[in-house]
Amino acid sequence: MAIFQVSNVSLAFGERVLLENVSFTLGERSRAALCGGNGEGKTTLMKIMAGQIKADGGSFSQTRGMRVSYLPQSDIVLKDHSVYEEIEGGFSRFQDKIRRQNEIEDILKERQDSALLTELSQIHEELLNSIYFRREAVISSVAKGLGFKESDLRRSCSEFSGGYQMRIALARVLCEEPDLMLLDEPTNYLDIEARMYLKSFIKSFNGSLLLVCHDRDFLDSTVTEVFELFQGKLSRYSGNYTFYEKQRRLEIEQMEAAARRQESEIEKTERFVERFRYKATKAKQVQSRIKALEKMESISYPVHLRTLHFSFPEPPHSPNDVIVIENLHKEYPGQVIYHDFSMTVRKGDKVAVTGHNGIGKSTLLKIMAGVDPSYSGICRLGPGIECGYYSQDTADSLDLSVSVFDQVSSLGTEGQIRNALGSFLFSGDDIYKKTSVLSGGERSRLSLLKILLKPTALLILDEPTNHLDMNSKDMLLKALQDYSGTIVFVSHDAYFIRGLADRILYLSQEGPQMIEGDYSYFEYRVSQENTDAPVSSPARKKEVRQAVTDRAEANRIKNRITSLTRQSEQLLDQSASLDKEISEIRSKMDLSENYSDPDKINALLTSLKDLESQKEETDNKWMEINEELEALQA
Repeated sequence: MAIFQVSNVSLAFGERVLLENVSFTLGERSRAALCGGNGEGKTTLMKIMAGQIKADGGSFSQTRGMRVSYLPQSDIVLKDHSVYEEIEGGFSRFQDKIRRQNEIEDILKERQDSALLTELSQIHEELLNSIYFRREAVISSVAKGLGFKESDLRRSCSEFSGGYQMRIALARVLCEEPDLMLLDEPTNYLDIEARMYLKSFIKSFNGSLLLVCHDRDFLDSTVTEVFELFQGKLSRYSGNYTFYEKQRRLEIEQMEAAARRQESEIEKTERFVERFRYKATKAKQVQSRIKALEKMESISYPVHLRTLHFSFPEPPHSPNDVIVIENLHKEYPGQVIYHDFSMTVRKGDKVAVTGHNGIGKSTLLKIMAGVDPSYSGICRLGPGIECGYYSQDTADSLDLSVSVFDQVSSLGTEGQIRNALGSFLFSGDDIYKKTSVLSGGERSRLSLLKILLKPTALLILDEPTNHLDMNSKDMLLKALQDYSGTIVFVSHDAYFIRGLADRILYLSQEGPQMIEGDYSYFEYRVSQENTDAPVSSPARKKEVRQAVTDRAEANRIKNRITSLTRQSEQLLDQSASLDKEISEIRSKMDLSENYSDPDKINALLTSLKDLESQKEETDNKWMEINEELEALQA
């Protein structure tokens, strides 16, 4: 059994305490998410666990021989090796045995030794029972799952972009088969198929996992506990990310109520001090209240869970046919992207465009937005339609000499603009920063907001959630759900697509497929088409045709998922309500009039035991339902 234990780890940078007495344990097959707002110390804690940063205090303990692998969220640069050689480095754990095997074989050429023969036999047995001699097939499988072609394996790592180099590093970590994987934002550079593969790999992984990720769908499918970092302290919550959010939001409601009471108390105290400050007869009481104010700690709660709101201006009228594409042909040197492709986007459609990286998603959106005119065929917008187009390079058009606020000040009232900026993670003095000092991610968020604030009947959005935290993604998703115009968007975030798309354009090597259905049906189709049978075989063609023409099974699964999801949410609400009652009982037990009265305390203990029993039963039911949900979604 492999166990990794963190005890009282602390770290400070100057006067700022980043981690304060952080303690937790990852047991065998733990599946944990590490959550918290930006700058709370998630990456730092992972680096400490991986031995890359030294903590100021605290300790670690782990099972003897335990292997830990760490994938950082960025800044991996691979140069000299081929892709195959780099991933093969994940099997370096076998090198000592191979080296020892060679040494023994050399010795046995010179003389016979029964002890060495026995040792050699043991090494052979261990290697045969491992995946070492199957490593070529394993490397090929993992690389394919993460989006590499067989021919890519012999190419140099230096030929690939930074995003694909991160995939190579992830493939190596997966091949290492460690006892504990530390993955910091592993989905950042993955398209939707690669995310589905990684999700599947994690479900069958025998070791433990600590994961930082902003993809809620991915977290809900992979973790069973959540560790939250907030103001240097770490708290543990059981269940997946959705369960954690439910529990945490109940706590935050209680904290908000306490903050309102505290604010009222401060106001009363300040009025008392101001009124009696100069009365000698009240001097003692005044000083007492001033000291109480100085000692009072303000109540704060995690920024990454605050509720954000954003709404679009009402879109202008549009015709029924918003985008019409006929016989589109687009190619780059040596590569045909689209050939004889036709589609129509109608008023009110929410179309997700997804598929492998490099397959032509962004190219299609550029053609729709009129940015790329180098194609043959027809792509036209309906009469009078103007579109709001967002891409990753839209930020390059911002005026760097003006402030964040001035970029959007003409698009609403001051109150509306401040609220909108806050929803896109610009608050306080940040709104007066010059655009020139913003990071690339901040500029992308600002350019997205600038587009969304303009009233348009058509939004064309290329990866709009890339630089948003989970709370901001929720805000944007809700706003887009309420938007009455037409949307065409590229995204690899399954939760975002599931919540928004009513049609999915899936781009693959076999050509574009318009899937008339939601994300659940899309997942079913992709899982059917990604089996090991070759697409060209008669059996496979029949299977694909059946999947396309007969949706009865898909609808049954979809309906069951809907039912289980509703039951899951009801149980989450019930569990949260029981948590609140348990908290109230415990608060009553702390009151002197109760704990000094045996009858009252016994009654409270009985109630507490009953509530805790109900909560355990509720949580167990939720886990059973969640397991069935995971099986259906897989």
